[in-house]
Amino acid sequence: MAFNDGLCENYLIIKPEEASFLDLFYLLFSSDLEKRKFIICQEDTKEAYRRRRWIIFTSVLVQKILLLIAKPMAWVGSVLEEWLNLLSCNGGFTKLVSNFIAGKVVKPPNQSSATFTSYIGNLDRRLDLDKNIKPGDNRYYTALSMMASKLSYENKAFVQNVVTNHWKMEFIGFYDFWNDYEQKVTTQAFIFQDRKTNPEMIMVAFRGTEPFNAYEWITDIDISWYELSGVGKIHGGFMKALGLQQEKGWPKQVAQENSHTSFAYYGIREMLRDLLQRNEQAKFIVTGHSLGGALAILFPMILFLHEEAWLLERLEGVYTFGQPRVGDQKLGEYMNKQMKLYCVRYLRFVYCNDMVPRLPFDDSTLLFKHFGPCAYYDSFYESKILKEEPNKNYFSVLEAIPKYFNATWELIRGYIIPYVKGPDYAEGWCLRIFRVIGLAIPGLSDHGPQDYVNSTRLGSSFPSFQLQDLTHQEILKYKRNY
Repeated sequence: MAFNDGLCENYLIIKPEEASFLDLFYLLFSSDLEKRKFIICQEDTKEAYRRRRWIIFTSVLVQKILLLIAKPMAWVGSVLEEWLNLLSCNGGFTKLVSNFIAGKVVKPPNQSSATFTSYIGNLDRRLDLDKNIKPGDNRYYTALSMMASKLSYENKAFVQNVVTNHWKMEFIGFYDFWNDYEQKVTTQAFIFQDRKTNPEMIMVAFRGTEPFNAYEWITDIDISWYELSGVGKIHGGFMKALGLQQEKGWPKQVAQENSHTSFAYYGIREMLRDLLQRNEQAKFIVTGHSLGGALAILFPMILFLHEEAWLLERLEGVYTFGQPRVGDQKLGEYMNKQMKLYCVRYLRFVYCNDMVPRLPFDDSTLLFKHFGPCAYYDSFYESKILKEEPNKNYFSVLEAIPKYFNATWELIRGYIIPYVKGPDYAEGWCLRIFRVIGLAIPGLSDHGPQDYVNSTRLGSSFPSFQLQDLTHQEILKYKRNY
């Protein structure tokens, strides 16, 4: 596969739709990868995966299961969201029963209306910004970024209403972007402008993984990767979602015939050019939660690749929340060097035992690594600046018992925190059920938006973001100063 700056040095491409369950059986018990047509890679890559073929087996198996249950999974999600909105419209379960008996049940709004709330929105129903964090506050941009990342899970009308009427900011647009590999829309983002700050700030928020969208989970689980010459190995699923072109890679320009085939990187880049040309003082921020965080940090990577100096000089920062790993150590070194060169601020927020930032595994086969500073928050919202979050690969026998204790504490904390921090931090019954599930799978509920919003509001702020390539001594010095 050719790229604008040279050839793809190496690659691993997995096509689960072309694998039968018999193929998976042969894969698990045979080291002969050449006969597995759903695996495309170069010879040196085959040798590495012969020894650890269970990784491919697990990834393909889970993807095939997700493909099989994609429709019922979407149906369950749709029914659940309808039910949650029905309860909300009628004032809860008891009032719903009362209304049903009286024949006065209020129907839930249409799924595209400004009052229909997603499952993610029901986990954390806060819409307003923290009134105690003003423009100019060190926490302002990170707190706004997290609220925007959370809001990105909602429909266009809902997003526009919140940005315009709750935040009193200018809504630019909500966009669906095409995936050239899957031949359908897989990526969403919205753009708004905060004119209360100086300079005026444009924010791009990528939507994360929707809980009941099997295809987006497939994007996360896909361990395919491409190696860009001089850059490093990059997660294939995230690259495809951002706008990787089949047979072309990342050309500087692509022909986009209509809005239905607009690709995320190219479409957002052109919109930013237009918006920033209108105001020479304005800057922009890129943000996202989960999958959205991965897309947010890969967006400037392609800007680096294309040497978009004018745009990069206007990039105020990249703030991600619960972001998975996006590439190998070589990519991290490339990104740290480029971010330092263009003075790009990057901060990766990780809350406690959130499992997603610990994926894909950082091991001798996958080679996925994080880069840049990590703002790590524990379950008391105490913060640390680290190079890597604790228990970096999540699965650890030694860490298992503390994680279960912590999940229990988080459930109890939900009943205490509104009395300590105020009613804005109260947790609803939907989140409490999610916390109970987190007792069985510690770290799952930590990925929800509630704790990330709380972290940006209650945790320490970080007035300096020039934290790339920190040594241990520099981290200690930073802690002493702040």
